[in-house]
Amino acid sequence: MITCFIRYEIDPFKKDEFATYSRNWGEVIPRCGADLIGYFGPHEGSATTAYGVYNIESLAAYEAYRARPAADPLGRENYAFSRRERFILKEDRIFLKNVSMPIGGK
Repeated sequence: MITCFIRYEIDPFKKDEFATYSRNWGEVIPRCGADLIGYFGPHEGSATTAYGVYNIESLAAYEAYRARPAADPLGRENYAFSRRERFILKEDRIFLKNVSMPIGGK
């Protein structure tokens, strides 16, 4: 299992738009086969940094997964919404593996 961390730089005046975008992915990502941990928007501190986090079986599974959100009706609309409203200024992805498992010495 690997975890995809998406770091977003968002327009601080469009946090509500990012929240809508995040809620939409909350429906699409699980439906398309990834295990969504969540989307996290600014609350205290930086007003421009946000994250999306989900688990997926492997990089090969991610490659297969990538096309599904773009083919999903709500996924297509969400991509269009982000382009139209321009609240995402920058987006970076990194894939990490949980190296602390198992917890508790098992």
